[in-house]
Amino acid sequence: MNWTTGRARRLGLGLSALLLLAALGFVAVRSGPLAPVRVTVQEVASGSFAPSLFGIGTVEARRAYLIGPTSAARVRRVLVEVGDHVQAGQLLAEMEPVDLDERMAALDASNARARSLVQAAQAQRQDAVARQALADTNARRYVELGTQQFMSAGAVEAKLQEQSSAAAGLAAAEAGLLAARQELQRLDAERAGLRQQRANLRLLAPSAGLVSARDAETGSTVVAGQAVVRLIEPDSLWVRLRLDQGRSGGLALGLPAHISLRSLPEQRWAGRVARVEALSDSVTEERVALVSFERMPEGLSVGELAEVTLQLPATAPALLVAGASVKLRGAQTGVWRVEPAGLRFAPVRLGASGPDGQVQVLEGLQQGDRVVVYSERALDAGSRIRVVDALAASP
Repeated sequence: MNWTTGRARRLGLGLSALLLLAALGFVAVRSGPLAPVRVTVQEVASGSFAPSLFGIGTVEARRAYLIGPTSAARVRRVLVEVGDHVQAGQLLAEMEPVDLDERMAALDASNARARSLVQAAQAQRQDAVARQALADTNARRYVELGTQQFMSAGAVEAKLQEQSSAAAGLAAAEAGLLAARQELQRLDAERAGLRQQRANLRLLAPSAGLVSARDAETGSTVVAGQAVVRLIEPDSLWVRLRLDQGRSGGLALGLPAHISLRSLPEQRWAGRVARVEALSDSVTEERVALVSFERMPEGLSVGELAEVTLQLPATAPALLVAGASVKLRGAQTGVWRVEPAGLRFAPVRLGASGPDGQVQVLEGLQQGDRVVVYSERALDAGSRIRVVDALAASP
């Protein structure tokens, strides 16, 4: 009786172990490491799309002005604040004249003296002209009288000498007049330069615009060319866009753009490529384009970051696959193609990428092929798969 009971117990334990092993095997095949990999697939089809270029840029002013003196000076006063709207010709700031007023007064005195010298030289010339006219008349008369033997040769020679002296005196007077006029002209030019220099101390707005910065305050000293006030024309704002050189194919003037500002990410503004820079950045490997707004946003600030998407013309029809299906295996780019015999990695040559994640396949696939888009884990040629309708993309 005891032997029979022990044997039954051993048979029961063996049967339980077999059932447990079978259950574990079933679980391993269904959901364990031996289970098929769940995947989603896509059928390759022909189509076209409008590709886009994406880049980050900063808002800049096409017409910006740095307003400052043309020579070193000290700021007397600044009449505008940042954010003020100004009109063309409006006084923005004024510099200290230092000794310009005294130099102007000295030049005025020199100029008056030079005018007096010109008048004196003119009078001397008139006197020299009269002396020469008298000498010419006397010389002619004495020559005639000498011919008729009424005057001695010495008297005639003396009158001819007087005529030569009068001509030389006239030439000297004309030279003196010319020198006086040139001196007056030099002083006038120097005075005009000082007047311009004095006028440059009044910093005027070159056009209507918005004060964007005050770079100097009252009492500070600035050098020639240093800005005291910065001015921009608000309606000239655009975005300086940087694009990766490797993805900038198709960049051209007039491309439509969608602009999203960092301060208002939920809004988009229409724009257009207004300029493409001829020089690229060899360090960052970027190209630069300037994108203008079709309608200027309110409250736009210079230097704000913006995200810009440029819309390219639609592509010619080509085979399309989801960008998520493209994998890098070693040095090859390709997709996992579903075939009757199982999975096969198919190398492909890609074209342009679309805004919805689609990418062109130029070589390596045919229309109607089925390729894996997402898989719950990495695949290889021996992987068993189970196609499902939806599966989150692997990280």
